[in-house]
Amino acid sequence: MDNKNSILLINPTFEPSTSTNCSLLVKIGLKSFSYAIIDRETNKVNAVYDEQECGDGAKKLADRLKTDPYLTLAYQDVKIAINTPNSITIPIELYSEENIGANAQYFPEHHSNNIYVDAQQHFNFRTIFSLPKNTDDALNFTAAKRFHENAGLLNQAEQLNSASLILDFTVGNVNLIYLNDNRVIFQQSYEIADVEEFNYYLLLMINQLKVERSTMVYICGIIHENDHQYNCLLKYFNAIEFLTISNDLDQDILDDMPAHYYSSLLALSKCV
Repeated sequence: MDNKNSILLINPTFEPSTSTNCSLLVKIGLKSFSYAIIDRETNKVNAVYDEQECGDGAKKLADRLKTDPYLTLAYQDVKIAINTPNSITIPIELYSEENIGANAQYFPEHHSNNIYVDAQQHFNFRTIFSLPKNTDDALNFTAAKRFHENAGLLNQAEQLNSASLILDFTVGNVNLIYLNDNRVIFQQSYEIADVEEFNYYLLLMINQLKVERSTMVYICGIIHENDHQYNCLLKYFNAIEFLTISNDLDQDILDDMPAHYYSSLLALSKCV
């Protein structure tokens, strides 16, 4: 433990000298930051770090890059999923490689000159995004692959065939994806100060998109059965399941943690 809002779990047999066989997965939320180290030869999760309520997830990563020896190891690959307001989703039939830069005019905030593309082949769209300049400068990982924050959740969503609502909770924030007919209908990130604010955004989505009570709800992140947000969902939906990742990762170091806590982070291991 670094402080009351963070946790670091390390496999006691992990040797930093073997990091070139490993992937580093990083997830930067609006006010949270987490990473995982996965051995690509054994599929073993060797480390998980998580910090909630850190004020600014990108700044926290920049700070930890100066002090955390695990972040400066040489890795086989690095994947970073990042929260940013500067993103546009474009259907694949309207996407043009030549016009990527022109989309920057629609970003709501100042950004760096680097434009990234997150390809969602299964759902037939591209997410074009950019980061605040200070954030982009801080992410000085060599050859890191950058993804939009929801990339891990969308990877998990590929397995869902019926109308589904996926919610990924961090402290004070929720990422939400609504799917129907194997299409992403809506995705958004909301800051939520309390359950009343969560209820407001949930009802807004339900009413505007006419989401049925029979829609299957999948939840992950910092949420527990019968807590306020869970019970709020029960008011509007018949069935709720915790979303755990369906891959062959050895997650022994997380045995004492709820299985759904790090689903969206670990799902990055399947993103390409």
